[in-house]
Amino acid sequence: MSVFKRGRVYWYKFMWNGELIRESTKQGNATVARQIEAARRTSLAKGEVGIRERKLAPTLESFCKERLEPWAKATFEKTVPKSWDWYRTNIGIICNSSLSNLRLDRITNEHVANLASKMLARYAVASVNSTIRVLRRALRLASEWGMLDQVPKLKKLSGENHREHVVTRDEEKTYLAFAEQDLADFMTLEFDTGLRPDEAYSLRWESVNWGGRNGSVFVAGGKTAAARRTVPMAPRLKFVLENRWDRAGKPVEGWVFPAETKSGHADHCTFKRRHKNALRKSKVRPFVVYSARHTFLTRLGESGCDAWTLARIAGHSNISISMRYVHPSQDAVTKAFENLGGHNSGHSDHYEGNGAHPKDSETLENSEENGEPGRTRTCDPLLRRQLL
Repeated sequence: MSVFKRGRVYWYKFMWNGELIRESTKQGNATVARQIEAARRTSLAKGEVGIRERKLAPTLESFCKERLEPWAKATFEKTVPKSWDWYRTNIGIICNSSLSNLRLDRITNEHVANLASKMLARYAVASVNSTIRVLRRALRLASEWGMLDQVPKLKKLSGENHREHVVTRDEEKTYLAFAEQDLADFMTLEFDTGLRPDEAYSLRWESVNWGGRNGSVFVAGGKTAAARRTVPMAPRLKFVLENRWDRAGKPVEGWVFPAETKSGHADHCTFKRRHKNALRKSKVRPFVVYSARHTFLTRLGESGCDAWTLARIAGHSNISISMRYVHPSQDAVTKAFENLGGHNSGHSDHYEGNGAHPKDSETLENSEENGEPGRTRTCDPLLRRQLL
C-alpha cells in the first residue's frame, strides 16, 4: 500500500520516474492522507513542484559538434595547437562511427568494443586508444555539464606500442655526427634537457639564460600546467646554443629554431626528412625524435634522481609517470635504512650478521665450553615456556 501509518500519523510512499517518493502527511486520518497523496501525485505530473522529468540526453554526434568541439577549440587552438588537432581528428572519427546516433546515456563498453574492432582493420592500437580517450573525455564533460548522471568506465585496448627506445651514448654520438647542423643543434637540446618536442620547437632566445654555472632554459608553457619550468643546461648544450646564437647575430629575441611555417618556428615536419637521412647515414637503430626525451629521463633516473625531482625537470603533472624512470637499486635501499641511524629500531648499538646481540653469543659460547647445552635467549616468558 502507498499509504501507511507510522506512529500517530500517516505516510505515503510510491515510485515516480524511477525515484522513490516517501513523505509524511502529518495527518492522523487515513482518508485525508490518501487525498494528500493523490494531490502530490497530481502536482508531480504537472511538474509544479518536486521532481521534474529529466531532458533526454543528446546524441553523441550532436554533443561532439555542439559542445565538445567548440570547447576543445577554445581551450587548445592557440595554447596547444597539437592538442586541438588531436581532438579535432578523433571527434571526426567518432561522428562518422556507429556510435554517433547513440544517446550519451546508452553508450556502454560493448559499443566501444565494437567500434574498436572495426577501427583495428585500418588503424594501429595507439590510434584506436586515442579515439577512446577522446570519447571518455566527452562523457566526463557531459557529466560535469549536467547532461549525464553516470559515466561508464570505458576500457582501452592492450598491446599499444610505447615509445620506450633508449638511445645509447655511442648511437647518439654517431647520429649527431651525421646530422645536419640545425638538426644536430635541436637533437642536442633534446638529449640534454628532455624537453617535449613541441617545447623545443617553440623555444625563444628570451627563454635562454646564460647566467649561472652553465645557464638554463625556461619553458613558458606546454602540455600541462607543470610544463612551466626552468631546466639547467649541460656544458655541451651551452656550447651548442652559444655557437647558434653567434651565427644568428646574437639576437635579443626570436625563435631559436626559426622556419618557414605558419607558426614561424620549426615543427615536426621541419626535421622529418633530415632525421631520416641522419638515421640512414649513421646506420644507428631507428628512433623517433621523442626517444631523445625518453633517453634523457631514463639516464636521469639511472643517475639516482628521485621521482619528485625528475617530475619537476620533465614537467610531469603526475608523479606516477615519473616513477617509470626511477628504479631504486639495492644499495640505495640499504643506504636509506642506514640514514635512519637506528632511531626507528630503539637501540643505540648497531648489530650485524643475524641480528643477535654480542652478549648473547658470548653466553652461548661459555655455556657450551662448560658442558652445558646451548640455549636460545629470549625476553618473552611465553616463548621460553614453549621452548622448554
